[in-house]
Order: sequence, then C-alpha cells, then structure tokens
Amino acid sequence: MRVLRDPALAASIEDEALRALVAQRFIEIAQDEPYDPDTYGYFVVAEPGDSVEALEKETGCPILGSLFSEARFGEPDFSPSFEFLEEHQCPACYEMVFILSDGGFGIDLFVPKVPGMDRQLLHFCQTYAVPVPPAAQLAS
Repeated sequence: MRVLRDPALAASIEDEALRALVAQRFIEIAQDEPYDPDTYGYFVVAEPGDSVEALEKETGCPILGSLFSEARFGEPDFSPSFEFLEEHQCPACYEMVFILSDGGFGIDLFVPKVPGMDRQLLHFCQTYAVPVPPAAQLAS
C-alpha cells in the first residue's frame, strides 16, 4: 500500500489517471492552503497483495466491520462505516472516504480494480459503491 501524507508523493503512483485523481483530491481538500496531514488526514492507495486487515490496521478504519455493532460485512445487521464510497471508471478504482473528526480529518482510501487486489475488498466495494457519473470523471 502507498500511504500519502504529502501532495508530492502522488507522483509515485504509476497509473496516470489514478495519479491525477489523487493529486486533484489533495487540491480540493486543502483549498489553496498548504496541505497539512495533521489537519486534513491522508490518502492510502491499496495495492495487489494488501489484505483488508493490513489496510484496516494502517487507517484505523473498520472496512469489513462496523463502528456500531459487532456485525461484519455479509451479516444481516452490518452497516458500513465509510462516509462515502464511489466507483470511478477512469481511473478504474473505488474511492472510500472515512471522516474521523468533526474538524474534517479523514482517510481517503483508493482501491484500484487490478489483478491481485483482495477479492473480499473488491466485493465489498462492488456492493456499496455509487458510480461517479461520466460527466464528473477526471479527464485522463
């Protein structure tokens, strides 16, 4: 996984469209101020081979668990903990956002649709993601 706490680190993302989306999110969140990860939070880009458990440990966010009960993804009482989960076509990825404080501190998790990505994570994303309308997609 790539943990990005500085806008300059977006340049390390190989996929051009994903790199552009992450760079755009840094700009949108900071709103013309210097980006401060202690104020705004940070970004995580999942990579093939990353487990859901490793992503949950890094972010401190329950992905397959719930904040409100012991229910897990797939169980009847499960309620996801993300603020929103979107499916992008270009780049082909999911974007899951967790807001962790009233001040807006959050974690933005990107899950690319690539071979080797955790299947349960992709299934979770497919289940809950809302498609981003084509007009709202970043130009690649």
